[in-house]
Amino acid sequence: MPLPLTHMRSPLPLLLTVLMLAAPLAHAQLRLPAIIGDGMVLQQSQANPIWGWDTPGTAVTVAFAGQTHRATAGADGRWTVRLAPLSASAENRALTIAGSSQRTVQNVLVGEVWMCSGQSNMQWSLAQSFHGDLEALATDLPQVRLISVPQVGTQELQTDFKGKWEAASPATTPSFSAVGLLFGRYLHKVLKVPVGLIDNAWGGSAAEAWVRRTSLESDARFAGLMEGVRQRERNLLSPEGRAAFEASLQKHRDDAAKAKAAPRAPQDWLTGNARPGNIFAGVVNPTLGYGMKGVIWYQGESNASRAHEYATLFPFMIEQWRKEWSQGDFPFYWVQLADFREEKPQAGESDWAELREAQTKTQRLPNTGQAVIIDVGEGRDIHPRNKQEVAVRLARIALARDYGRTLPHRSPEFRAAQFAGGKAVVTLDTFGSSLRAFDVAEVRGFALCGEDRVWHWATGKILGADRVEVSSAQVPAPVAVRYAWADNPVCNLYSADGLPATPFRSDDFPLTTAPKPAAK
Repeated sequence: MPLPLTHMRSPLPLLLTVLMLAAPLAHAQLRLPAIIGDGMVLQQSQANPIWGWDTPGTAVTVAFAGQTHRATAGADGRWTVRLAPLSASAENRALTIAGSSQRTVQNVLVGEVWMCSGQSNMQWSLAQSFHGDLEALATDLPQVRLISVPQVGTQELQTDFKGKWEAASPATTPSFSAVGLLFGRYLHKVLKVPVGLIDNAWGGSAAEAWVRRTSLESDARFAGLMEGVRQRERNLLSPEGRAAFEASLQKHRDDAAKAKAAPRAPQDWLTGNARPGNIFAGVVNPTLGYGMKGVIWYQGESNASRAHEYATLFPFMIEQWRKEWSQGDFPFYWVQLADFREEKPQAGESDWAELREAQTKTQRLPNTGQAVIIDVGEGRDIHPRNKQEVAVRLARIALARDYGRTLPHRSPEFRAAQFAGGKAVVTLDTFGSSLRAFDVAEVRGFALCGEDRVWHWATGKILGADRVEVSSAQVPAPVAVRYAWADNPVCNLYSADGLPATPFRSDDFPLTTAPKPAAK
């Protein structure tokens, strides 16, 4: 302990003492990422990585729930330990980390952790949804913890973000993802364990932005996509490209000023949500490896015009995330695109229908599932306000697949079609249920075509539990059948359990979003 100043003959000994005491503090660099902080939820029944940074070479000790683990900070300062699997616990416990200094993470729970990802329909807040005010009042749940990751678009891998875990309450839930919050609330109420929800959705985002850039670059299937990206980057990063962008930005500001409106700058694609790798680097990477049960995903609108490409890109993204997380084939459940845009009087082609098909086919990957919401959308708004039904259908999948609850959870899906006598007989997988038509006995939403491949709306009649007879006076010799194949189809086929039939086609005609053959 330094002597009182009155006992010193000169200020030098005091200065030396202060410097000696401060020296260890100057080198104390123990730091934790935001995802590992007060109020967090650890995933039960699996090993959970805990990581942070300290002075290189520093020995770090982590203690929690009777466990003690040790690691040494590497040359980059990072250290990692893995907690042994834990049982669910609603007890608020402390996790301590001792290195060059000591940190205590308070109020740690153990339960189920889910990531809520995608674009604006996942980002869409509880307050913006139907009955959001009432839902918020009904969500005072201290054992449900929420954390949001800010939207950072960059090519440089980020290791942390600004955010914190908060308990679900009428004060915190209105701004959180409606789908994520309501999904998590169902799990909490049914399972009676703590639930942690990580919201990293970004409105308008493209799927390729959610994948590590080098992974896309190294896969020949995406050569065309990435060549277009590199060309755009060359244009934007050149002096001429930057000058054009600045000129456009200034014009926008001038126009906004004339209109007496707050200027909203055009999105800089270089740091936006469509450039390949941007969201992975800026949003996903800071949480990479955090122990979780799985992911719920609501995205695809931004890729609809490239649905043919999405059929490869979307499953690739899921596979890459699973590889990056090193947690095996964790559950990945998504929301199929809702009905949107005007109802068209004529049957025909639809890029949104093609995107839905790409989503349906992605169920070939293990441990995946799809919530069909072809009945939930709003024709004039890409953001359906009925997020409750979306969350219900996702929760059914998770509770049935991952938590052993006996619940209907899969929409009827196309199995086969037979054509004879001027009619088509369609057989669907009903997964233990049966078919029913909503509102009227006639099944609506089917279309038929003959050899001319001209589509006409048709009528359907349910035959037994899993078949529909389809016919149209305009198609005397049908060769193909489709259901709900439109941006905003009028359709009413459900399972007896209330799950809408999955849009489908029996044909393999070329997609409108497929690349056009090169001109000879």
